[in-house]
Amino acid sequence: MPAKPPTEKTIRAVLAKYACPVGYHEVRSRFLGAIASPDPNVQPMHVIATLWGGELPEFNSVEDANELLGALVMGLWNELSAHQDPKVPFKAVHVPIEPTAANLGNFGMIRGQEVEGFVEGLFNGAEEAGLPERAHEAVTHLGDIRAMMFGVADLIERTAGEPEDRTQIKETIKHLRAMTEIMEGEIHAAVLSCARARAQAQGLPGLTAPWPTRH
Repeated sequence: MPAKPPTEKTIRAVLAKYACPVGYHEVRSRFLGAIASPDPNVQPMHVIATLWGGELPEFNSVEDANELLGALVMGLWNELSAHQDPKVPFKAVHVPIEPTAANLGNFGMIRGQEVEGFVEGLFNGAEEAGLPERAHEAVTHLGDIRAMMFGVADLIERTAGEPEDRTQIKETIKHLRAMTEIMEGEIHAAVLSCARARAQAQGLPGLTAPWPTRH
């Protein structure tokens, strides 16, 4: 009888145990981008190491190493591979929020990081990637979404301490939720486009990263 895959709670706990500097939400999207990447040199172990800046954290025992790799490879990576199926679209992490400015800023930050993680994985850390046309379009659209999400987060940070307009916050949350659905659709389209291209083994042109590094 096969072992049950680790739960989200288990994976989050393992990431916290080894002080992963990348949030669970971004780890998910980075893994998905790497799974979809047309780069033939993508390796799960390398992608995992990038979460800690290029090297895996130190382990006290083989059991510890197996715990981390089991959660991230046998668990999360394999789970996300299912999104290459047209019938299994990717969903962003659920972010339940009360209408406060701090929560709105957190919402925008998480969504922006999810987009950033996906493209980072898709490009496998490179400046260019050979993407099919629909994936190229998706990355361009995701760049716009990323800018908007981070723009909201930055605005909240700049106006911290000012009186909050709950009505305006609720309206903005509605817009971000609608934008999240578009984001999910574009990520799914990119994944499927790359999966089809790999299956057809087409030669693809290079694509320059569509946005500058955030400072």
